[in-house]
Amino acid sequence: MSRRITRTLVAASVVVGLGCASACAGGDDNDKKAAGTSASGQSADGAKDGDGAAGDKDKDQAKGSGKDSSVAPDTDEPLTRAQLKKAALTTGDVKGYKVEGAGSADLQGASSPAGPAKCQPVADMFLFTTDPVSRTSLSRGVTAKDETDASVTTLALLSYGSGEADDVLAGLRKATGECTAYQYVGYKYSGVKELADPKLGDESVAFRLVASIEGAEVPAAYTVVRDGSTLVAFSSMNMLDADEVEVPAELVEAQLAKLKKTTA
Repeated sequence: MSRRITRTLVAASVVVGLGCASACAGGDDNDKKAAGTSASGQSADGAKDGDGAAGDKDKDQAKGSGKDSSVAPDTDEPLTRAQLKKAALTTGDVKGYKVEGAGSADLQGASSPAGPAKCQPVADMFLFTTDPVSRTSLSRGVTAKDETDASVTTLALLSYGSGEADDVLAGLRKATGECTAYQYVGYKYSGVKELADPKLGDESVAFRLVASIEGAEVPAAYTVVRDGSTLVAFSSMNMLDADEVEVPAELVEAQLAKLKKTTA
């Protein structure tokens, strides 16, 4: 099987799995709005998103306060959706990679209980949702222009109130140290392994797992970095090179640099 075909299968498996997980996850529409649902409706070039509840909330807050949402906030204030869109990587920011909208899967579905409970933060991060939930967010799909590269990478920018991003990282770090396998909305995940701290941003966490999605075993690597009250989260999946699956360091570094530059 060629790497090009495999990358297509990885993407298809992930979209199906995430779509089901999002649809099957617990919580009503209000829960999903609180979770900042934002990944669907993005354009192919990744430069324009559909207007979701979170985006409308940002606009209303900016209008009501008399503040321009494009202006960098105080360090304790969550970034707005407009700021996240400005800070997100686009095609051309990193040589050799194409950045697109995340597709039709709602990557920030409502949370659902994981079993065992100690794995909840890891299970939630598969959908880029967290406890506490982000105030607003967006996601992007990233693929190598080299079609023989079977990796499929997704990035998410998650904005939080003061101290909330710290709590998310603390919970995720604890979970990756204790969790080895779990079940989440009917799917099984195994081989959860904490990786060496990449020591990026204000603090960071990295881990791996293997997702069983629609009959396919999909190894995945995660890197999550906190920059102030914003989390930069990356997942990378590869069905061919299970032992070598990793989040490309150049993507993480470029995203952190652009976030710093556009919010300074």
